[in-house]
Amino acid sequence: MEAGGLPLELWRMILAYLPLPDLGRCSLVCRAWRELILSLDRTRWRQLYLGCAECRHPNWPNQPDVEPESWREAFKQHYLASKTWTKNAAILETSVCFSLFRRRRMRRTLSVGPGHEFHSLGSALAMSSLFDRILLFPGLHEEQGEIILKVPVEIVGHGKLGEVALLASIDQQCSTTRLCNLVFMPAWFSPFMFKTTSGHVQFDNCNFENGHIQVHGPGTCQVKFCSFKNTHVFLHNVPLCVLENCEFVGSENNSVTVEGHPSSENNWAYTHLLGLIRSSPGVLPTEDSDSLMSLDLESRDQAWSPRTCGIVIEGSQSPTSPTTGSPRAGSQDAEVGSNGERVARTPDSSDGGLSPSGEDEDEDQLTYRLSYQVQGPRPVLGGSFLGPPLPGASIQLPSCLVLNSLQQELQKDREAMALASSVQGCLIRKCLFRDGKGGVFVCSYGRAKMEGNIFRNLTYAVRCIHNSKIIMLRNHIHHCRASGIFLRLEGGGLIAGNNICHNAEAGVDIRKKSNPLILCNQIHHGLRSGIVVLGNGKGIIRNNQIFSNKEAGIYILYHGNPVVSRNHIFKGHAAGIAVNENGRGLITANKGCGVWMMASSLPHVTSNHVSYNGLYGVAVFSQKDGSGEFPGGHGAQENFSEDGDAILWETELEKDDDPLRRPITIALVESNSVNHNGASGLYIQSSEALHIVTNVIHANRVRGITVAQSSQLTRVANNSISCNRQSGVKIEAQCKVELRGNGIYDNRGHGVITKGDSTVMENDIIGNRGSGLQLLPMSDTKVIKNRIHSFRASSIAVQGHAKALVQENTIFQGRTNKTIFQQSSNNQECIIQNNRFLVFKKSDTWRLANPPARPHLENSLRGPSAAHGGQKVTAMATRITAHVEGGYHSKRSIFCTIL
Repeated sequence: MEAGGLPLELWRMILAYLPLPDLGRCSLVCRAWRELILSLDRTRWRQLYLGCAECRHPNWPNQPDVEPESWREAFKQHYLASKTWTKNAAILETSVCFSLFRRRRMRRTLSVGPGHEFHSLGSALAMSSLFDRILLFPGLHEEQGEIILKVPVEIVGHGKLGEVALLASIDQQCSTTRLCNLVFMPAWFSPFMFKTTSGHVQFDNCNFENGHIQVHGPGTCQVKFCSFKNTHVFLHNVPLCVLENCEFVGSENNSVTVEGHPSSENNWAYTHLLGLIRSSPGVLPTEDSDSLMSLDLESRDQAWSPRTCGIVIEGSQSPTSPTTGSPRAGSQDAEVGSNGERVARTPDSSDGGLSPSGEDEDEDQLTYRLSYQVQGPRPVLGGSFLGPPLPGASIQLPSCLVLNSLQQELQKDREAMALASSVQGCLIRKCLFRDGKGGVFVCSYGRAKMEGNIFRNLTYAVRCIHNSKIIMLRNHIHHCRASGIFLRLEGGGLIAGNNICHNAEAGVDIRKKSNPLILCNQIHHGLRSGIVVLGNGKGIIRNNQIFSNKEAGIYILYHGNPVVSRNHIFKGHAAGIAVNENGRGLITANKGCGVWMMASSLPHVTSNHVSYNGLYGVAVFSQKDGSGEFPGGHGAQENFSEDGDAILWETELEKDDDPLRRPITIALVESNSVNHNGASGLYIQSSEALHIVTNVIHANRVRGITVAQSSQLTRVANNSISCNRQSGVKIEAQCKVELRGNGIYDNRGHGVITKGDSTVMENDIIGNRGSGLQLLPMSDTKVIKNRIHSFRASSIAVQGHAKALVQENTIFQGRTNKTIFQQSSNNQECIIQNNRFLVFKKSDTWRLANPPARPHLENSLRGPSAAHGGQKVTAMATRITAHVEGGYHSKRSIFCTIL
């Protein structure tokens, strides 16, 4: 470069005329020359790559308009791959006796076509030797009999792709062969265009039309830049096969079938293929410890953060605004609705506030400071997540709620990392499957890995059945006419980092003991559910974004039993998670989704963030009368058959072969944050026992908890229930409910309103706009050892002939012109004894102490859910009837139309 003093631009123009061998020699001169040669990436190297007749654009067929990071590197990878078939040449050529005394034989080129040396492919093969090159000139080459390859040869079409067509049935019986730049069509006597049982075959830049390709193990194959039109690739017991940058169009059945466990016997090409795969760039992210955020990943799994707090109530001479969360001027008081329940008419701006007292109080109005930093799930207490979002603003999750990236999840889960890095059976990457029936079918212990592919406009993308395993990384699966990914009969593997959307059925369908790991996918805009688990299907569903599906984000039924954790499920048109028809499972640490448990499902729902849904946050339906309509008056019969045909599902439960799963008999809703939902935070309409334990239920648009039906005991213990638009808890007639150890604060209606058979014991019911406790006619209530206060109404109101035992409570007066305790004068069934009534005086200061403000973590129920390994539950199949309250909200999870 310095010689002659030529500028770099002129050197680049001169070097752009050099052929490939000369470019290589120039790069060996010195470091400066090497850098100069490398700088030709967008000019000479690009020209050399695109001028090669044996390859197509490096990002074909999925992104042909996107240039590669380096044209030189792409050309290098193609060159190395094209030479794989000759890696055993030295072994074959030296196998002849006295080979050390023979000169190496030069490869011959045999020409086939009109006016050339040979008139047919068969005649050229009869005269060929090891690694000869057979060149087919433009035209139609039709072979009338089966072609048998007995020696390694290379068959190449001369000219542009499409100018040379070969109608033949080829049976490879040699160790290796390569076919390039050809259009294959089946012969008249056989649909098989090519088959091999033990050797290695390499296809480069070929088109295949209307036939079959068959490879049996220990045979291997390497296919790149090929197009398959209505062609079926059948791989049986292959130890390793690579399909890369290929297009599959218009299949009438499966495009690729991988059958049988990979052969333990490997041919000579196995090691070379494996090395080529590992040296070439893939779609799996590389390990980089610096990419991990500085977050303490272990601390995310800690569900609880002990805190202490107090409630201070003190007098004031003038109407002073509360310290936080007061309603704006002009707001109106709550009014009493039907059944004596107060319905707030104040604007939405105070939903998330901590103090709902009005501004039109008397001079002896009380002011107070009330802290809600009680013991509860740590993520709920962080930041302003409990406050309402601004109009039109997106929901900003605290950093502790942000989903991990795929690389972060793989770093945490070494078993998943090992699975993602493994290669066995068939590797399919950067391919396009479109406009046909099936994509990839893996069966009978088969193994397949799919990376960076696109599946579109198919009946289904991938099927995995009968003890087969698939690894799917960063594929795009959309607009399938059935399910995107289908697993049954103990299928499994890893499904990670995929974009699965706009499918007519479920994005992922798991059945009949299949047990995949579904990790870090986006599953959205499906016409049915996002993920369906049924027919004894299992699986781990973790860290996925599931949104905008027309039915349930995750639907568990017919003995489905997955572990569902740390997913973000939002903007669905139905329930976030629906559990029905003997569905089971452990549901933990999800966020954004409504959870619907139906038909005696008895799952565990723990440590989830359930927010901003159109209707309920968590709904439990288990009504066995079989009558009535579905939520919202909608009803639909789900069709979960494979291709629309009916399936008889087995009714017996599988044996409990998982030591981490143990039977339970009570449905459990524990340690969840349920906030800002369109109707009640929790809605219960069940004939079975239920425990609601240590949840934070906040700022829902109707009630905190509604118990509409509960023929067996529903236990509500150690929950924080605050700032809901109506009552904190409502219990309908004939319901059996126990409220114990809860903190029920600052709700816009009554604290607790009951018409049923209930026990209210050791609760703090403070600062609610209506009565602290409203006992309606025909109710039977035991009110024992509670602390009860209301600013605007009576602390306890007993209406009509309600039966009640009010004993050993501490009852604070609210307004001085309101009675502390209100009841009918002729009610002889209300027993009041040993209560402490505190009438407010201006010099008094009241504090909640001994014990401090509830809930208290140490008193929570921990029995059934102490082990979070995944519990197994049993149930009976029933149909459901549900009444839905509240209106519909666009772009939020609303109802689940499920039988």
